[in-house]
Amino acid sequence: MRPGVRLGIDVGRARVGVASCDRDGLLATPVETVARGEHERRIPELLAEYAPIELVVGLPVSLRGGDTPSTEDARAFAEWLAGLGIPVRLVDERMSTNVAQRALRASGRSAKRSRSVVDQVAAVIILQDALDAERSSGREPGIRVESGGRAERGD
Repeated sequence: MRPGVRLGIDVGRARVGVASCDRDGLLATPVETVARGEHERRIPELLAEYAPIELVVGLPVSLRGGDTPSTEDARAFAEWLAGLGIPVRLVDERMSTNVAQRALRASGRSAKRSRSVVDQVAAVIILQDALDAERSSGREPGIRVESGGRAERGD
């Protein structure tokens, strides 16, 4: 397992969920939800604050593994992030938002009260899954994104 803080990113059309992990890559925790109109200001601030070794962005694919309406948006967002100079990896995030919503409902939170944190919880799930995959396989998870849009498989 490579040492260093990572940030997990759940890209949505209205909000972006952000999570972080400890330096040892053991546990992902929520950071905040950033409004999509504020991301160009706030995400660089978070990068400066957390100094991550990489960003793990959830790639929303269908249950069959194909593209969804949100897939291209997530890829474009990942390319924008890569342009900020931090390595970016795209990982399959199938069902992370659904799992996050179910977990919040199970904890007694209503959908309306959970709206502001569901993206953070989804980012935690995305990041924790990537950390667990790297720990078990010894390989970087997902696909590395270059700022010019090129992708390189890691697992």
